[in-house]
Amino acid sequence: MTTAHVPPSARPPGSAVAEAQGLYGPFTFSEKLLQLIWARREFDGAAARTADGRTLEILDSGKWNGLAGPDFLGARLRLGGVEVAGDVELHLYASDWTAHAHAHDPAYSGVVLHVVLFSTEEQYTYGAGGRTIPVLALLPLLHHALEEYAEDEAVAVLAGRPLARVPAELTVLGPDALAALLAHHAERRWRQKVHFARGRIARLGWEDACHHAALEILGHRFNRAPLLTLATRFPLTDWAAGRVDLAAAWASQEGRWQLRGVRPLNHPRLRLRHYAAWTAARPDWPARLHALAPVLPAPAAADVSQTRALRRQHRLPALRSKLSGALCADAVSGPRFDTLICDALLPLLAAGTGAQLGGFWQIWFPGDLPESLLPTLRALGVLAAPSRPACHGAAQGLLGWLLEAGRR
Repeated sequence: MTTAHVPPSARPPGSAVAEAQGLYGPFTFSEKLLQLIWARREFDGAAARTADGRTLEILDSGKWNGLAGPDFLGARLRLGGVEVAGDVELHLYASDWTAHAHAHDPAYSGVVLHVVLFSTEEQYTYGAGGRTIPVLALLPLLHHALEEYAEDEAVAVLAGRPLARVPAELTVLGPDALAALLAHHAERRWRQKVHFARGRIARLGWEDACHHAALEILGHRFNRAPLLTLATRFPLTDWAAGRVDLAAAWASQEGRWQLRGVRPLNHPRLRLRHYAAWTAARPDWPARLHALAPVLPAPAAADVSQTRALRRQHRLPALRSKLSGALCADAVSGPRFDTLICDALLPLLAAGTGAQLGGFWQIWFPGDLPESLLPTLRALGVLAAPSRPACHGAAQGLLGWLLEAGRR
């Protein structure tokens, strides 16, 4: 699924960056990001077919090569039922193989798979002496739109970059202008999330869209790919009926789990247990979520100065506790539940029912965000507890502005 289209004429031959049209204008998608997607296997590997129609199972993605030569070395694949080993080369377009003259470079003689982003009419890439190399197009297999991958990676980079200096462009704005700017970007972020949720529902249906989104959020950015694979392999009905062997599910993704830098509460083995408990207690949770649309508060988008008053008016702390119990039997709580609400459940609900939940999303609790965002908002005077507590809308507004500023 993708909202972007990039005709070959839109970029120079052999370019490592493609420009695509997103919801709010053009964005870039790099070959390096494509390599990251391959390394993490952030696509539907179960549906992988080469351009000549053979099934493809990725046993080992290979070692990411930062030097000259193929992008991944020593990969292990099962191609049409036959196990093969060798190197993997990735490009945005199949024609980039020729543009880079790889067929004449001995370093590429061991390539057994050519992975490209955009589909091609050519069934094979040709190596030295006319050797045929199978081609895999990733775009039809991606879990998300290209714009989402590009944006998520930008957020990940931002998360690791301290904002010691408040951007000069913001410090010179008066309080009203700054509030209006953040509200504008928060609204755009909300509409974008609803747009992507609508695409997910169209591709998977309501129940599976909820199921996939929940496991993805539980995986955080480090382990969302293996958890999405498990969401595809085991539908919600299997989880609800207790038919998912957690030890076997864990073992099936061996080598893909990322544990370094993961906090104990976000350990993927623990998150698997949480989801098993959640679905056993609330097997109908997507239907429960759908039924909430007419009863959730629908305040209009508001200035952050109204956050405390609106939270009190709608009794958000009590509602937060009620939703955690009703939807997931308290198996998920704290900032991860807030992230689940804001990044998955509210956008899905708005996309699936048409409910106007943008204002509700803005006054909700911030959840897991880059650690530098809230201190920066406080330094700007946007947040000043208790009258202006931390809220999701203000954080998303600043995040949206930073992402746009980074694209200039």
